[in-house]
Amino acid sequence: MAKPSHMPPSLWADTAPAGRDYPALQGAQRSDVVIIGGGFTGLSAALALAKRGISTALLEAESIGWGASGRNGGQVIPGLKYDPDELITRYGEERGQRMIELSARNADVVFDLIKQHNIDCDAQQRGWIQPAVTHASLKAIEYRARQWQTRGVNIAWLDQQQCAERLGTSEYLGGWVDPRAGGLNPLAYARGLAQAAHDSGATLHEHTRVSSLTRAEGRWRVMSEGGAEIQAERVLLCTNGYSDNLQPKLASSLIAANSYQIATRPLTAEEGNHILPGGEVASDARKLLLYFRRDRDGRLLMGGRGSFNDPRKPNDFRHLENAIIKLYPQLKDVEIAFRWAGRIAITKDSLPHLHEPQPGLTVALGYNGRGVAMGSHLGKLLGEHLGEHSLEEALPFPLTPIKPIPLHGLQRLYVETVVNYYRARDWLER
Repeated sequence: MAKPSHMPPSLWADTAPAGRDYPALQGAQRSDVVIIGGGFTGLSAALALAKRGISTALLEAESIGWGASGRNGGQVIPGLKYDPDELITRYGEERGQRMIELSARNADVVFDLIKQHNIDCDAQQRGWIQPAVTHASLKAIEYRARQWQTRGVNIAWLDQQQCAERLGTSEYLGGWVDPRAGGLNPLAYARGLAQAAHDSGATLHEHTRVSSLTRAEGRWRVMSEGGAEIQAERVLLCTNGYSDNLQPKLASSLIAANSYQIATRPLTAEEGNHILPGGEVASDARKLLLYFRRDRDGRLLMGGRGSFNDPRKPNDFRHLENAIIKLYPQLKDVEIAFRWAGRIAITKDSLPHLHEPQPGLTVALGYNGRGVAMGSHLGKLLGEHLGEHSLEEALPFPLTPIKPIPLHGLQRLYVETVVNYYRARDWLER
C-alpha cells in the first residue's frame, strides 16, 4: 500500500504500490548536479543523468510525487496546447517544426520508460478521445485532427453515433481519437521513475525542503531547512506549480491553478460496461474542459478546473459530480469514493518555460495541464544534455528571462474570474 502519512488523500495514494523511503539530506555533501523537485521532470532528469554516469542528487520537499505529479488525472497526451500549424505560424518553420516533432513523441517516451524499467503503474496506451459539445468546437478539433493526420498520425474521426458508442454518452456531437495517448496511475509512475533513478545511481532525498541557493567560486551551495547542505556544479529546478520564492520572480511567472478530480467506487458491469469500453482516456473541447477515464478497477474518474483555493469539503467538488450526472445520468446515485486536487502550472504563452537565470542554474516548468507526457520528456532531454554548451541546440524551447505575469498578486481573483468566465461561455455556447 501507499504511504498515507506522506501523501494527500487521493485515489492514487490509496492504490499505488508502496514507494521506497528516501532519507532526508544530512550533513555536508557534494554532487555534480542537484535537482530540486521530485515530480516527473526532476525524476526523469535524474534517471537520464545517472545513466550518463553523472553524480546526481534529487531533493524533494515532501514525498516523491507529492505535488501534481502524484495527483493528476493520469492522462498521457502528446502535443502542446497549440496545434502544429499554429506552432509554425508563431515560431517559424525551423523552431516550430522542432516543437512539433518533440511534442509528438511525448507519450511514446513515457510508455517506453515504463517498459524499459518495468514500472508497475497500470499503463495502457489505448488512445485519447477529444469530443466536442458545440459545432464551433467540432470544427476546431476536426482541423486539429487533420493537422496531425497530415503528419503521419493514424487518427480516427468519430461522428456523433460513433462518439456515443466510444464514450457511452450522447452529450457530444463528434470527436477524434489520437492513438498515441493513454493512461496510468501517476503516483505509481512517479515512484517507479524514482526507483529506476536510484537503481541507476542517483541519490534521492525526501522531506528535504531547500531554503537557499547561493553560488560561490563556480559552485552552487544548496541549503536545506534542516541545516544540511550539498554543493554542486549545476542545479536543475523543477518545482512547477509548487514553486516558491527560492528563485526570485519564478512563482510570479506562472499561474498555479487547481485541478480538481473525483472517482466513483468501482462500477458494476451493468453500470459501466458501455462507458469507454475501449479503455481510452478522454478530455473534451470545452473552454473549461472536463477530462475523464476509467481505472483498472472500473472506477469512473472525472476532472476539471476548480476554485483557486484548495478544496476543503465535499461540496467543493459538486461541479464534477454534476458533470458525471450530465454525461451518465444512470450514475446519479453512485458513491463518490475519492475527491482530491493538485496544482498545475499555467504559463502566459501556454508553453513550457526554460530559464538559466545564473550560470549553472537551469529552470524547467510550465506544462499547462499536459505534465505527465511533456514533463517526463523534457526532463529526460535535460538529463541527456545538461552541461552541454547550448541547451537551445538540443531543445526547441528557447531559454528566456524569468518574467513575472503582470498583476500576479491578483492571481487568486484572476483564476476565479477566468474559471467563471469560461464556465459561462461554455453554457452560452451550448
